[in-house]
Amino acid sequence: MILVTGANGNVGAEVVRALSEVGERVRALVRTADRPAPAGAEGVVGDLNEPESLAPALAGVGGLFLLPGYRDMPGLLAEAARAGVERVVLLSGGSAGDGDMTNAVSRYMILSEIAVRDSGLPWTILRPAAFMSNAFRWLPQLDAGDVVRVPFATVRTATVDPYDIGRVAARALLTDGHEGLVYYPTGPQSLLPEEQIRTLGEVLGRKLECVPQSDEEARAEMSGTMPADYVDAFFRFYVDGTLDESEVRPTVQEVTGQAPRTFAQWAAAHADGFAHS
Repeated sequence: MILVTGANGNVGAEVVRALSEVGERVRALVRTADRPAPAGAEGVVGDLNEPESLAPALAGVGGLFLLPGYRDMPGLLAEAARAGVERVVLLSGGSAGDGDMTNAVSRYMILSEIAVRDSGLPWTILRPAAFMSNAFRWLPQLDAGDVVRVPFATVRTATVDPYDIGRVAARALLTDGHEGLVYYPTGPQSLLPEEQIRTLGEVLGRKLECVPQSDEEARAEMSGTMPADYVDAFFRFYVDGTLDESEVRPTVQEVTGQAPRTFAQWAAAHADGFAHS
């Protein structure tokens, strides 16, 4: 039995799918009983910020897929150890590697990684590149027309399909040889936002135009939807250049035996999600 946290999210749902496809029993942690679990998983209620609430969710669990950033990560992992969990796979991010505790985004990932390493449990850490599913943030603009304004337009990223992150996570949860390793799943191409938008347009049968935002415009827009220290973090990543997600890595192929999906494949698989645009 594997417990998947964040099972209704872009990555967690793919972890559930990958595990279910090979016949593994999956339990999905949900905050409230009225929140449905994804297909292929048994829902169980618990709060990751309250480790003592997790005893029912952890009962009989051999592996744990864990998101970062919860209030008491050491306590959460201690509960997992007491329950007999044998493997933990933590979803983290590339910026955790720089050790910069002054960066708000890096900080919660670094602290989560420290907690996992110190837990005494066998662990694997995933530091994927940016998710292809981040393209869904363009939906409001696509509803309005064919122009997509983007921040950080000159930054290349080897974006990865959450499907492939799910497959890497499933291998690490179910097979030996991944303990104590940090994996960097990426897609097979390093793309600019303009190239992603052009590809998405080709899949949707629309001629989309990418318009770069100035840093001032981007900061103002981002400040309306996220805390100031997170805005600063992203500007440090992509303007100051403290995070480089442009490198295409062989991780997905090496761990799963299959090539990672391209952005075009992701867009085709999720074209229905853009259908109302």
